[in-house]
Parts: sequence; structure tokens; C-alpha cells
Amino acid sequence: MLAKRIDYFIVGVQKAGTTSLFELLRSHPALAAPSRKELHFFDDERRDWTAPDYGDLELHFENSGDGHRFDVTPIYCFWPQSMERLQRYNPDARLILLFRDPFERAWSHWCMQYARGREKLPFAAAIRAERDRLRNLPIGDAGHRHFSYVARGAYGSQLRRVQSLFPDDQLLLLTAEDLARDQDGVLARISDFLDIAPFPRTPPVRAHQRPAIAYPSEPRAEDRAFVHALLGEEMRDLSRLTGARIHYPACGQP
Repeated sequence: MLAKRIDYFIVGVQKAGTTSLFELLRSHPALAAPSRKELHFFDDERRDWTAPDYGDLELHFENSGDGHRFDVTPIYCFWPQSMERLQRYNPDARLILLFRDPFERAWSHWCMQYARGREKLPFAAAIRAERDRLRNLPIGDAGHRHFSYVARGAYGSQLRRVQSLFPDDQLLLLTAEDLARDQDGVLARISDFLDIAPFPRTPPVRAHQRPAIAYPSEPRAEDRAFVHALLGEEMRDLSRLTGARIHYPACGQP
């Protein structure tokens, strides 16, 4: 076990402003940034999870100073067993989750995979083929990472799993929309939650912008309806779990 553990984790969700948040966190003098964003330790299926070697985490903080260590790996709340592994590593960790409208998240995810040359299907076909495409893939297969456009929007289920492992006072729930609209306000909430000095006023950070290339399709109203219909109960569950503080309308709802 590490003599000094990682204190803070941003565990989700992908394409919700976590790269921008990483840049903001690493600028705070009380925080010790790892060597890179997304350490992908607790979602690594190649490790022996009966006796994990946490020394590998230490390597990412060799030049990070003495502040509170943090890791920004947004797949953790989605990937099976990641949160259980993280809880065993540090049950006192404080966790931040950023949510984003699940349709906008899915579209951004698809754009990233298409730009990287991994995705060949148009967006409309990819979201409709997703269940069949992923159904028989083994755990750990890269397909679950690359093509889980709709599945990653199952926010209610993901939050329930996190809440089953960590008490509410160790969780901070935010949205990408709030981060984009009120960066200073979100940073004030984060500094209060982490019990660190306020962040200095910083110009808006918009890291990891969508590649400016020609895409073979654009999102359509019927695609939005399809995604929101599939995730309707998940969105209602998220709203219930957060006391309606985070609410994304399901298909057919205002």
C-alpha cells in the first residue's frame, strides 16, 4: 500500500469537461497533479486485483510535490468493478462526478472516435447498433471503451453504485453545463468540498475541443429522441437521487 494515497478522484463522466477540470486542478498550489490525465489504473483488467501493486500509482506522482494527490479518469464510474477497486484502495477518498446531457455526451464521444479513425459507422447507425455490437464482447475488450455511446449515459445506475460504496459527504456532483456557464462558481464549490484555499480567478478553460474535420453525419432530432427514450428511466433515477438538482429531460418530458 502506498504511504501516501491519492486523496481526490474525478471519476466521471467522459466528455463532460473533465480535461478542462484537470487543467484547472493542476494549477492549484494545494493539489499535486499526476504525470498525465487519466491514469487508468482501476479499470485495468490486466492487473491481479487479488493483490494489486499500488506502487505503479506512485510512479505518476514522483515529481508532483507535497500537495493532495488527485486523479482524473472519467471511465471509473462506468467501468465494471472500478469503483469497488478504488474504494478498497482509499475508502476515505473524495470523489467528483460531472454529468452532461447524455445525448450531447454521446455525440461528442462519437465525434472523438470518428476523428481518431476508430469509428466507421455514421452516428445514427452507431447508436442504434450499439447494443448488438457490445453484447458479446468480453470484459476488458476495447469495444466497451470506444463504442459505448449510449451506455455511458446510464447515470442513475452509475451514481447508485458510487453511493453504495461512498457516503454522500465524500461526493460532489456537478454538471458540464454549469462548468461551462459558471466556472468560478463551480471552482468555489470544489474548493469548499476539498477543503482547500479558493481557486484564483481564471479565464474560462475549454480544453479538448472537438477536432475541426468533416464528419459524415450530424445529430438529428430523431437521434436525440432515440437516446433519451433509451435512457429515460436512468435520467429520472438521476433526478431522484440528486433531489432534482441534476435533471436532464427524458424523451417526451419538459
